[in-house]
Amino acid sequence: MTKNKSTKEMDNMLRYLSKFTKRPLAAGQDGPPDLDDLFKDLKNKINNMFNVKSNGNGSGNGFNNKPSNIKGDPLPVTPILVIILLIWLSTGFYIVDQGQRGVVLRFGENTEVTQPGPRWHIPYPIEIVEKVNLEQVRTIEVGYRSSSATGSSTSELRESLMLTGDKNIIDLQFAVQYNLKSVEDFLFENRSAESAVRGAAETSIREVVGKSMMDFVLYEGREQIAIDTKALMQNILDEYRTGINITSVTMQNAQPPQQVQAAFDDAVKAQQDKERQKTEGLAYANDIIPKAEGSAQRLIAEANGYRESIENEATGNASRFDQILTEFNRAPKVTRNRLFLEAQESIMSSVSKVIIDQKDSNSLMYLPLDKIIQQSSSSRSSDSDPNRAINSQNNNRSASDVINSIREQSRGSFSGRERGER
Repeated sequence: MTKNKSTKEMDNMLRYLSKFTKRPLAAGQDGPPDLDDLFKDLKNKINNMFNVKSNGNGSGNGFNNKPSNIKGDPLPVTPILVIILLIWLSTGFYIVDQGQRGVVLRFGENTEVTQPGPRWHIPYPIEIVEKVNLEQVRTIEVGYRSSSATGSSTSELRESLMLTGDKNIIDLQFAVQYNLKSVEDFLFENRSAESAVRGAAETSIREVVGKSMMDFVLYEGREQIAIDTKALMQNILDEYRTGINITSVTMQNAQPPQQVQAAFDDAVKAQQDKERQKTEGLAYANDIIPKAEGSAQRLIAEANGYRESIENEATGNASRFDQILTEFNRAPKVTRNRLFLEAQESIMSSVSKVIIDQKDSNSLMYLPLDKIIQQSSSSRSSDSDPNRAINSQNNNRSASDVINSIREQSRGSFSGRERGER
């Protein structure tokens, strides 16, 4: 009864399928030839695969093996189920790439986090695998949005305008780069990673800028602002267990609002002029200070030299005085006359007057007094003219020679007169 029932069901199915075939039924045929050939070939291949043998009454293992007619032959259910099971189990193999982690979910519950390499899990619908890239660097833009198609960027004033510590408004744009450090926290502890990072970035930058002066944010404090913002963002994200690691915060643009841009440009120019003047002042100081130090050292050296010369001169004078004193003690009169004559010689060498004693003498001496006076006056003026120093020295020497000759003559006449008196 069971075989007849299954045979009737198969015949009804084949007749139903014959309605969709393009070839008409031949005379005396109970079903479409194309479907019969198809099922026959499929049955023969399956039987050959599993080595199905027929018994004495024409059946093998409960399956009919008649090659001529398909009626009354049941389908091989067990081999088909085995093939389907193998195919289903093979769908559980997967590969985790380098830098990724595989999260195995069994009916939605996290059961395992797999490392890179070939892995296997119970196939769908029991378990599924989500692959998460830990090393991928993701970027969000705060205060602006860049377009890859046009290469330009648009400003987002709602995000970029913020208040500084000295009650000024600035337009600040920056970019945040981040990756993942915990797969479980990233998948199960936050709903949207980009929204979490953006919210933490806006909160952190506004807190840091609100504690800083405007000049510090615009000019010398950009790097410090980025460092403080990164640290504060990381603390916020770790507190909420987002599994996100902030790698860098890059300041893109920091400027005053467009409405007051001209006034701030003037302030920037004034700041630049201030720095330029400071630089020029330092350059002048670096130029004049070494010169002043050199002049001071030269004056000190000259003073030391002058001191040594005075000391040496005083020492020489003292030694000469001691020598004169010794000679004076030996011959007081001769030493007195010699000192008197040397003093007169020293005095007369610098004056233009000539004294001649010609008592009881009728000899007339011709003296070039006008030239002697002229030479003495020129020697005085040559003190201010260094170019005439050599000539004045020569003239002084010639004048001294003349005066010395006159003195010798005077001494000779004086000695002759003394002899005549005697």
